[in-house]
Amino acid sequence: MPFARILELDEREEYPYPFVNLLHRWGVHEYALPEEQGGRAGDVEVGFTLLRLVARRDPTTATGLIISNLSFMPAWIAGDDAVRQRMVDATRHGHRYAWGLSERLHGSDLLSNETRARPTEGGWLVSGEKWLIGNARVADGLVVLARTSDHGGPAGYSVLLLDKRTAPAGAVDELPRERLHGLRALDMSGFRLHEVFVPDSALLGREGQGVEIALKSSQVARALINAIALSATDTALRLTLDFAAQRTIFGTAVADIPYSRRQLTECFADLMIADALCLGAVRSLQVVPEQASVWSSVAKYLVPTMLERTVSQLNVVLGARFYLRDHPHYGVHQKMLRDLPVANFADGNTVVNLKALASQLETLLGNDSAADRAAARERVATLYGMDRPLPRFEPWRQELFSRGRDDALLAAPAALDRLREMAADAKHEDRAWLGRAAEVAEDLLDRAGSVAARLAENRRRAGRAHSHSAELFDLAKEYCLLHAAAACLHTFTQSSGAQVEPLPSAALLLLQLERLRRWWHPHEAVTDSAVVDEVMRVLRDLHATDRLFSHWPVALAPRGELPAART
Repeated sequence: MPFARILELDEREEYPYPFVNLLHRWGVHEYALPEEQGGRAGDVEVGFTLLRLVARRDPTTATGLIISNLSFMPAWIAGDDAVRQRMVDATRHGHRYAWGLSERLHGSDLLSNETRARPTEGGWLVSGEKWLIGNARVADGLVVLARTSDHGGPAGYSVLLLDKRTAPAGAVDELPRERLHGLRALDMSGFRLHEVFVPDSALLGREGQGVEIALKSSQVARALINAIALSATDTALRLTLDFAAQRTIFGTAVADIPYSRRQLTECFADLMIADALCLGAVRSLQVVPEQASVWSSVAKYLVPTMLERTVSQLNVVLGARFYLRDHPHYGVHQKMLRDLPVANFADGNTVVNLKALASQLETLLGNDSAADRAAARERVATLYGMDRPLPRFEPWRQELFSRGRDDALLAAPAALDRLREMAADAKHEDRAWLGRAAEVAEDLLDRAGSVAARLAENRRRAGRAHSHSAELFDLAKEYCLLHAAAACLHTFTQSSGAQVEPLPSAALLLLQLERLRRWWHPHEAVTDSAVVDEVMRVLRDLHATDRLFSHWPVALAPRGELPAART
């Protein structure tokens, strides 16, 4: 997947069939299909990591794969074995699927969807339009959320499987492809259905279960689509690091200028915060599926929001070169800058995810159950222990509300205690850095009390308007930062033994926590130049040894030479 070819397809807005077909021949898509029906999906994080590796080269190709894979999720959650087998067999033979969820006038408001499925002898007649649907034109099969009750409501919708290629001529109209700011080569369009017959066997789950299936499917999507944001940032950081190492100004390499050095290490710390968040969120789908509404929403809000800021910060280091569109190196950086935001709005935008958290904040912040804390301490060893085996993936066990349980925060005090123990046993600079990290982490986690108090005050002051108030959404944002701080602590304390040199890094943990603290104190640093120098050493080591910028020890193909810069 050479960058020159990727940029060419992007410039021409041409769907990346060569890359998608190549990955299908390799069987990459099978890692999103259940083993019971002949796929290769065991642990979700394997498929997630594969998507990251594809997206590092081209987020458009990875998004095309994600769309087809996630279109299978309603069948995995609610379909019977026969339906799953039929879809798996079709997918393995090259068929693609699209998830017909959103509509032009209603967007994320599923309970206002107008596409109808009217009962008829032996099945349903489906009519209506779905719009801003990925893969809609290239797909062979459509998974459609449709109203099956005149009264609508949460129990008034169902999910149906439709074979677009066998529908009668004129029954399925493909809508024009929309031109996009990023992912320019992606098929983003829609379709219009005219009394398309689907048999009773095409109903996924029970009649009236459609909204529940859609929301559970979105929980998986929200965790997995962060692969795009992580990968775009990984590539952007790598390209910027190459530039900074080779570019000399005023007799000094850009990477050795203190200000630029700080910028690079801060961006690396942001990426590793997001990586820790995703480590827990992806593994939570198998370990604590009943908490998926919290973990997926936190990751889906914070990871792309934070990493959009991170890549913009890299632009400062690159200077004018990030604006060069045709250069094979900097043109890719610009493409990553444009492609990354898809992770922010696809499968639930910022408002949707914050609303999902806001509705649960009171129970999440009010849970001080000793039993829940003890159980959480047991589970975080698997949630954040990269060398721990995962239980079977059973997406049907997901729930729409977590009932006040978020293992990351419930187990955070124990992780803080463990970090202090590790600091006492550490040597030289690590002892001081881990001790300081524990102080910053404690300060961050103590903010939960302030968030809870302001939540109660907002409820008292706003009354009925509380559930829609801007203040409530701001408190949900702060909750995400608390969860992220806990994720960094758990990743360090639970996965230190599973990481490969130069990780784990005490200096990196301290800088990660500083970056989270800066959301509240944007102008106060808690690290010095020695910490920055050590984090830069870690960053350069990972880059020089062709490793993914991640806590996961993932090897990359050897990198090629940096093209000569043009003035």
